[in-house]
Amino acid sequence: MTAPNHSWRKFKNALMQAVTLMCAILVVAPLVLVFYHLLKEGFSSVNWAFFTQLPKPVGESGGGMANAIVGTFILLGQAAVLGVPIGVLGGVFLSEYGSSRLNWWIRFTADVLNGVPSITWGMVVYALVVVPMKGFSALAGGIVLGLMMIPLVMRTTEEVLQLVPNGYREAALALGIAKWRTIVQIVMRTALKGIVTGVLLALARVAGETAPLLFTALGNRFWTHKLTDPIAAMPLQIFEYAKSPYNDWHRQAWAGALVLLLLVLFVNAGVRVLTRDRFQKQS
Repeated sequence: MTAPNHSWRKFKNALMQAVTLMCAILVVAPLVLVFYHLLKEGFSSVNWAFFTQLPKPVGESGGGMANAIVGTFILLGQAAVLGVPIGVLGGVFLSEYGSSRLNWWIRFTADVLNGVPSITWGMVVYALVVVPMKGFSALAGGIVLGLMMIPLVMRTTEEVLQLVPNGYREAALALGIAKWRTIVQIVMRTALKGIVTGVLLALARVAGETAPLLFTALGNRFWTHKLTDPIAAMPLQIFEYAKSPYNDWHRQAWAGALVLLLLVLFVNAGVRVLTRDRFQKQS
């Protein structure tokens, strides 16, 4: 009786390992296919001119997306200035303060906002910012991306803070440390890696948004010197080139999509490595 049961358990274990391996492959396969297609279509157009030159006039070949690359970083910087502090502090409030009823409504609202289509965000900011300012601007683009970041950063921050053992809080409070110092110096430092990961996820999500920028930043084929002027961004430039009738612009659209994907991958991988090394040194 022992041998057959042992063989049956080994068979079930091997079967479940195969099933889970197939599921893991299915999860990774779309990313691999997208990355392969972008490399195939856009790698030939990624050159020095792509990163250093402005777009050429309509009908001319060559040029690059230097203004769109810089514009994307400007928009993400504005979004981080608005979305990260509000989102992180909101997550701290949900985890450490507030009543259960109030927190339930805040969580519900944040979850609803996470599901709002990005074009709706663009229409709202268009009505609240673009129309009163009487023009499209980089500032409006940064605001709409920052607002989209807030609910995602807030919910991820709350989740990682709740993973910190309550014993840490109780030990600090028993030593007479103020609650706010306990949260800042112990709870948030312990959960720092998770908070950074949540911020990166939010930045990665908004980095490729096109619809809200059509209503706010609009796009620009030249350098933008003021936040009150329209600004170029890689998603906008990719969208403009992809729907054009020019083959050279199509190639640059594929190259822009490849660079945008690599940017998201490198930022996530780099910050994960840096935070991992930091925590290893502390331990």
